Amino acid sequence: MKLKTLKKKIGRLETRLLEGQKKLAKLKGKLAALVKANAAKAKKKSTARAAGAGKKKRNSTAKSQVKPAGAQGSAPKKVKRKLNLSPERREQLAAAMRARWAAKRAAEASPPDGSTSHDFRIGQVPQSP
Repeated sequence: MKLKTLKKKIGRLETRLLEGQKKLAKLKGKLAALVKANAAKAKKKSTARAAGAGKKKRNSTAKSQVKPAGAQGSAPKKVKRKLNLSPERREQLAAAMRARWAAKRAAEASPPDGSTSHDFRIGQVPQSP
């Protein structure tokens, strides 16, 4: 390897290492700021809870209801997108959904028929329908 190319490679490596140190310092600073902000938020939340605990609960039934499993996470609820449908297409989809729901209700209402009857006595042969 030539002396000139070796010097260039060493120079590039040194600059890359310096940039890496700068990035690392920047990320460490962001991490420290986040930790500090989260600690402040937790402290504020705990003081608010302590202040709220002293108050009387008026609406205890609404507060005691159990939330669904998906709502307990820290992520905010996903906003449902409104479909941009024409009235005709909306009505078509509504009719399809009504038909699907009616079929589901009908399936739940009528249990599946068994092929043999289980009300026979000893000595009788079950008859198939």
